[in-house]
Amino acid sequence: MASSVEDIRVAVDLIVLTLRDDALNVLLVRRDDEPHRGAWALPGGFIEYEEDLEDAAYRVLSDEASLGSGAVHLEQVRTFGTPHRDPRGRVVSVAFMALGADLPDPERGEDVADARWWSVDDLTEIELAFDHADVLGCAVERARAKLEYTTLAVTFLPEEFTISQLRGVYESVWGTTLDAGNFHRKATRTDGFLLELDKHAAPTGGRPARLYGAGAGTALVPPLLRSGQ
Repeated sequence: MASSVEDIRVAVDLIVLTLRDDALNVLLVRRDDEPHRGAWALPGGFIEYEEDLEDAAYRVLSDEASLGSGAVHLEQVRTFGTPHRDPRGRVVSVAFMALGADLPDPERGEDVADARWWSVDDLTEIELAFDHADVLGCAVERARAKLEYTTLAVTFLPEEFTISQLRGVYESVWGTTLDAGNFHRKATRTDGFLLELDKHAAPTGGRPARLYGAGAGTALVPPLLRSGQ
């Protein structure tokens, strides 16, 4: 007999991204329960009956990695619902991307065996639980694409930053090297992207770099394309 709709459970999975040592890092937890006990996975959990999806996402961040809601920019990526993606039954998962500037080492929650940051480039070394490799890949590509046409890059930075630091975000997330002069020109000429501050970074031997903050805009027109066009 076919399963009823009451048998379908809804979960949230979190792709938490930050920059560490000039590399894009993702937060993974080691599962302490079956299925996939001992395997690395994205933080996640089932939503409660009267719980909002975003509230569930923030709860998972707190329970599994001790990260507060104020530390990250949260946005929904997509929904994953392939049958048999979870051996416990029919599970539909809503994936959220959580981005933050210089996020701290996670404190392992009671529901997981371990929690740590992994460089996205190093994840070929391990096999993630469930379909989390696909979920992660989708979110990373979303972040890379959104850097082209939105101001999302500033979520990886402190409130005050230099153009060099901003360029470093693009280089780390995209995995490429950008021409410093071209990037400076495009970034500073894009309306609403940056707010020029009347202050400079501490000198490091050369001319002190101008500091900037996030502008009021959300879209980049024209976009900053990965192709350099």
